Order: sequence, then structure tokens, then C-alpha cells
Amino acid sequence: MTTRDQVRRAVGAATDRLDPNARAGAGGPIGDPTPSLPERLLAARERKGVDLYRAERDTKIRARYLAALERGDYRELPGAVYTKGFLRNYALYLGLDPDDVLLQWRRERGGGKEAPTVIAVPRPIAAPRQRLTFSPSLIVFALLTIAVLAFGAYLGVQLLRFAKPPVLAVTTPATAVIEVDEDVTEYVLRGTTNAGATVTISTPGRDPYNVTADADGDWIASVGLRRGQNEFDVSALDPETGKRSEESFALVISVPFLVIEAPTLTVDQPADGATFENGAIPVRGSTNGQSVVVSAAYLGPAESEGLPADSASPAPPSVPAAVSPAIASDGTFETPFELTTGRWALTITASGAEGKTYAQTRNVTVAFNGVNLVVSIEGGRAWIKVWVDGALSEATGAAGKVYNDGKTLTFTGEESVEVRTGSSGVTTFTLNGTSLGALGRSGIPETWLFAPPADPVLTERR
Repeated sequence: MTTRDQVRRAVGAATDRLDPNARAGAGGPIGDPTPSLPERLLAARERKGVDLYRAERDTKIRARYLAALERGDYRELPGAVYTKGFLRNYALYLGLDPDDVLLQWRRERGGGKEAPTVIAVPRPIAAPRQRLTFSPSLIVFALLTIAVLAFGAYLGVQLLRFAKPPVLAVTTPATAVIEVDEDVTEYVLRGTTNAGATVTISTPGRDPYNVTADADGDWIASVGLRRGQNEFDVSALDPETGKRSEESFALVISVPFLVIEAPTLTVDQPADGATFENGAIPVRGSTNGQSVVVSAAYLGPAESEGLPADSASPAPPSVPAAVSPAIASDGTFETPFELTTGRWALTITASGAEGKTYAQTRNVTVAFNGVNLVVSIEGGRAWIKVWVDGALSEATGAAGKVYNDGKTLTFTGEESVEVRTGSSGVTTFTLNGTSLGALGRSGIPETWLFAPPADPVLTERR
């Protein structure tokens, strides 16, 4: 069994133990004013809005040990000394008094004796190894030999430098003729030559660019580009010998003239004429534009509302605000668009850099069936755990998950959806297209049951 499975089982056991209904079924006391230490730790973590895996990363204590502390199973821990250290660090992390936590731990475990500390006997220090010794005459002879060899090498390098012109190479661009994007105004040339050599880059009608190679012989120069063909001639000069490279490099960099075109737009979802049983309409597609805007127009009530399809609604719903989904690097975009019951016209508009636009429209019908709940995190972070029709949702799992500000989740059930949040004030709800907003206060853990047509109610489920 993996550590993650052990943590899930541990959290499940702790949850059953802290649930008042489960405690009553087991014959335990209900409404005990003094919570046990495991109950205090679990409640403090929920208030903090973190799950066991986040707490493991922050405290560097394994999640299965934290789960054992929250369910009071100290036999799973490596020993009393480690247990006290874990309790102190976990209490500081949760904002509790570590001394008070340790005192309650000793009181609840009955003041048992701690395991004796194992003392490691130090190993004897090994005798140092005998070092090699050199006589002064041997050192002087070696230094003289190195100096003579270095001087000979220096003379050889200087003779070669004066005998040969500098060697020049252009590494960027890799080919002599290239074409860049129409919005490029500068290009970086790179290459190699002799150390300290001067590289000259000439272009008709403009002053030449001069750069000096570094100690490794690398050189780099940024040249300006104009629309059309830009011709450059690259050569190198060694200032010490006065010799110029035997060959120069001719480069041609082309910049296309700007052609203003409307952006392309492909809408994969929704399909035209599609009917949805919840209001989170998936909008997905791709474009080469710079931005995408999704808006909606109300066309009338759905046929399932008991009115003819071509009749006007006596009280049309408010039209949701337009949204602008982010465009990925490959040009794709995706966003849910919340709509209430009725017939709608969705318009997806792509805009280019020059103000050109292209739009497509999809007609959709929304007819709610069962329970459709949209959970949004607004103004902070919150830990969320969800049950759909009485069963744990795979989206949040048995341990729940922590979501950041701006996260939106959608859950669909036949009869009910139940949500446990670690911060009720930053968790907002939209039930079957109707915005309910936040139902509690920030930092307060609460569990809400949504089973329309009944109003949302607080429950004790954890």
C-alpha cells in the first residue's frame, strides 16, 4: 500500500471519528466542550485551508505521520521523541501553542515513559597518512622547467599570430540568406574569430557596425533591419598584426512587407443548435489572433419551459458579461460560459493586432435537469471537498483539495451536491444558473447541501 493510500485511509478514519453522527452511533459523547488533541489538529488545518499534502510540503513531515497525529494513532509514529518534535512543529505551523499541545498529548496518553535515547559511540580517529616531501632543489628545478616551457609556448603562439590572418566564422544565422517575421526590427549576429580582433559589419547606406571579440574569440552584434532585403558584409581585422581575414561573409536578411489580414477562427464547441442540461457551456477553439471575446444574446425561453419556441419571454434573464479566455501558445482557447435557462446566441470574436476581427455565432438551448452547481473561489484560497448524490467526488477526493483565487469547478448530480469548504466567505455558488454568492464568512469551515427545489442548508458532514 502506498503512502498516499495510507493517508487517504487515515483521513477517512479521522473524519468518521470527528463526525458527530458517527460518534453518536458508536456510543460516544455528543457535544463534548473540550475537543481532543486530534480534533484540535484537524480543525486547525481546515481553518488554515490546506490539505495533508500541502502540510507535508510546508512542514517537511510525512503526510502519513500528520494523519496519525490527527487521528490519535501514536503507534504509527517512530517514537515519543519524534512524536513530540512532530507535534511542536505541526502546532507552530497551524498557529497553536506548542507547549499547550504537548501538555494535552501527555495528559491524553496517560504520561507514559518515553523510549530511551540511543547514544552512538564515536569511532576512533584514524592516524593521518604520511605526506610526500619535496626538497628545495627539486622545487626550483620544476619551476624553472615550467617557466622555460611557458616562454617557448608564448613565442610559438606569437609567431603563428603574426604569420596568419585572423580566422572568421559566422554561426548565427546558420545560412547566408534568411527571412524573418514581418515585425522583426533587429537581428543578433554571432560568430568566432581571433581573440581581440575587430569585426566590421558593413551595410549599404548606413554606418558600419564594429565589435571586438572577447578573450575566447566570440563576438556578437545587434543590427537594425528594414522592410525588404537587408545586405551585410562581415569581415575581421587583427589590430596587432594589421591583417584582415582572407574572406568575408555576405548575409541577406529579408523582412516581409506588412499585409493586414483578418485573423483566422475555428470554433470546435459548442455545436450550433446544441442543447445543454446545465449552464456551463464549453467554448473551445483556435485562432491566430491576439484576443478572443465570448458574448451572449438571449433569444427566448426554451421549448421545455412550456412556451412556443418563437415567443418572447415575459421576463428575460440578465445577459452575462462577455469573457475573454486566454490563448495558449499553440493558438487554442477554452472557457466555460455560464447561461440560464432559455435559447441563446453565443458569439465568439477573434481580434488581430491591426484591429481586424472575425466572428462566429452558435445558437444553443439551456434546459436544466437535476442539480448543476458551479463553485468559484473569489478573494482568497479555500480547501474544498464535494459529495455528489451522497458519494465523494473524484475531482476533490477523500482528502479534499486546496484551490487558489479564480478557480471555478462544476458539479452535476441527479438529486444533490454537498460542498465542504475551509473558508465559506471566499466560496461562491451558482445553482442551476442562479447566482447565490458566498453563503458564509471568510475563514469559517462550513458544509452546504444543495438539493433543489429546497434552499441550501448547513450540514455536519466533514
